[in-house]
Amino acid sequence: MPGATSGGILAPARESFVGHPARRRIYAFAARSVDVMISAFGLLAVAPIIALAALAIKLTSKGPVFFKQQRAGFSGEPFVMYKLRTMHIGADDEKELFRSRNALPTGPCFKMRNDPRVTRVGRWLRRLSIDELPQLFNVLRGEMAVVGPRPLPMDEARTDTKLQRLRMTVKPGLTCLWQVSGRTEIPYEEWLQLDVFYIRNQSLRLDVEIIMRTIPAVLSMRGAY
Repeated sequence: MPGATSGGILAPARESFVGHPARRRIYAFAARSVDVMISAFGLLAVAPIIALAALAIKLTSKGPVFFKQQRAGFSGEPFVMYKLRTMHIGADDEKELFRSRNALPTGPCFKMRNDPRVTRVGRWLRRLSIDELPQLFNVLRGEMAVVGPRPLPMDEARTDTKLQRLRMTVKPGLTCLWQVSGRTEIPYEEWLQLDVFYIRNQSLRLDVEIIMRTIPAVLSMRGAY
């Protein structure tokens, strides 16, 4: 991970955009241009993979191929995020039944190992992050970025602390430092610090570094379930 930790807080920004509105505007324009290019070409490239996954979902479980859920976006505004469905119908309503098995018990986020709501096909889609590919459409629409904090469901998004509020000051992303550092193996507090570190150090160089680390992280399947 870029930088180091000190006193539980990630190292100060190498090149902070705070107080540099002109540089921030240049970065925003460049980052959005990269987002459009990657999402447009990416959707074309992964269309066959999405089609095969959709067929597998349809043949092995009842329900729609795609799962739509409201997530917290920029400034906490809700948007509809798309995924390939990996759980049986009605699984989202059963979340509270399994709250005691949360792998991240110290935070508001819910992640569970060996989740019985996940279908057989869905388990492999999750391990390979194929279920996330439709979010390239969210990136193309401008609701998400390629790199940024992962969008949380509305009931898990918190603004109780300064760091939690800071997390909402950028667009959510398809990949992030949390994604390439172990995902659900990382405690919530460290996850939050990784997101804050990214926000305070935003640059195209860091974005490219995270994108380059995403593919090996996905292939390792570390923390994916």
